Parts: sequence; structure tokens; C-alpha cells
Amino acid sequence: MCTGFDKSVDEDHRGAATFGSGLVYWLDDLREGATSMSIKTILAVLGAKHAAADASQAVELARESGSHLSILVLGAALSPVTADYPLTTAWLEERQKEVDELISARVEAEALCQKNGVSYDADQIYDDRFILENNLRMRSLYTDIVLAGSGIRNDGDLRKTVIAATVFDARSPLVFLAPELKATLRPKKVLLAWNSRPEAARAAKEALPLLVGADAVHIVLVDPDASYYSNGGEPGADVAAFLSRHGVKAVVEQVASAERRVEGVLQQRAREIGCDMIVMGAYGHSRLRERIFGGVTASILEECQIPVFLAR
Repeated sequence: MCTGFDKSVDEDHRGAATFGSGLVYWLDDLREGATSMSIKTILAVLGAKHAAADASQAVELARESGSHLSILVLGAALSPVTADYPLTTAWLEERQKEVDELISARVEAEALCQKNGVSYDADQIYDDRFILENNLRMRSLYTDIVLAGSGIRNDGDLRKTVIAATVFDARSPLVFLAPELKATLRPKKVLLAWNSRPEAARAAKEALPLLVGADAVHIVLVDPDASYYSNGGEPGADVAAFLSRHGVKAVVEQVASAERRVEGVLQQRAREIGCDMIVMGAYGHSRLRERIFGGVTASILEECQIPVFLAR
């Protein structure tokens, strides 16, 4: 249930930008052309599990946007079951089996690209987390957006690696696909999780090319503090005014948690709205990145079957 107000931004708010919203720290970074940005390169990160379905979604998104699709199939290398050498035959066979699964997933993804006439390149990597993270970080520097398949989303270790490399290290926007809901780079109903922090502001900025085409962007604040130093006197009004100047159809919703978890409130509201994407900031620190996986972000990714756009 919403409290406070739920309304589209009107003319009176379009000139507003209070200090408390945090927007003044990044408004100058945005330019008129931000909303006309087009996505030309997509990096799709897949796991061996659910690779076919995830690759199909990635290919469809590349075809929809006319983008080049770079496919990377990831697998975390098995550690030896013992420090004694030589390594056991069983361990080597299991390792080779996982490598073969990655190769098979890559080949299948390549076939999908060829069938759909999508420009692409593809590779697979099977190594330890450090090597995976470094390779993915480098590749993320040269893409407009990163897609992570449900095989990555449902694997805790790979999910951590992908978020750390793309969002924290490369500062690239990342979209987690959902197996039960078709992903799109032209969402019609979006939930923007807002708390007036820089991470949320960065997510809103990075998502602008997607938000401008939406029928409605619901800016949802859970138990917002209406104060000069946090959300401003009218929580959500400043970010809504900013987005409206870019042509975004913004609606502000202040929602009472009623002692529920924030992530639960956001998920319920997203279902009620019928959202096809959630946009939110990624929280934590690159040196303490594990912090991100114990809070709202982790719960949303684990529990909510809706594509999630992350940025930092």
C-alpha cells in the first residue's frame, strides 16, 4: 500500500532540484544527448546452465537493438580435492566435462547468432575467479551494456564475480535476465528503486536510454525520510523532475514497509505494477564487495523473477 503521494510530475516540479535529493552532485554530468544514446555493443555473460535460453534472449535483444553481440560463457575452474599430486583421474575428467559443456554452450550460441543474422563474437573461459574477473572487467570496458543470464544469476559465486568485474570495476551497467520473463531493452513499465544515494542516481543515469521509451517509470521510495539532508522536503520529486526533463514519464510512489523487508516491498510493488524491469543501484565497496551480497541487491536477484538493471 502506498502512502504520501503517487502522482506524475507536473510543471511546478520540473524546475526543482533541491540539495537534499543528492541530484546536484551529478546533474552537471548529464547532457542533452543522453536520452538519444543508442546501444551498439552488448556483452552477454552466460553460464553452462540455462545457456540455450539465455543465449536466445541475448540474441533477440541484439536483433531488437541492431547491436553487435559479444558472448562470453563462463565457468569457475574446479579446485583439486586434495593438495597431493598427481591429480586424480576423476578430478581431471570432471574438469574436462565442464570445459566441454562451456564449449557446447558457446557453439550453440554462435549458431543462434548465425541463424538470426546477428553480428557477434563468442568465447568461453574456464579458470579461477581472479582470472575470470579480470578478463570480464577488460571486456566490459568496451561494451554499452552487459547482460547476465539466469545461469549466472542463480549461481552465487559466478554472480559475485560478474557484479564485481562489471559494475564495481568496469562501471558498466549490468542487466540480469530472468528465465520466466522475456527481457527487453525497450521496457514499458519500470520500477526505479530510489533512496537519494549516489548509487541510485548512477543507475537512473545509466538507464536513461531505456527509461525514455517506457510508458511509465515508477520511482519507488520505501519509508522515505522527508528532510533537507536526505530526500528533500518532497521525497522523489527532484529525481522525477530531472527524469521528466529527459522525456521520461515518471510517477513517484512513497511506500510504507509496514515492518516488511525493503526487498520484499520492492518485489511486491513490481509485481503489482506489472514491471518488465527493475532499475536499482549496486551498493558496497570494491574492496569490500561481499557487502553487496547480503542486502537488498542480493535478495532481489535471488528472489525476484524480473530482469534487474544494476549500475554504480
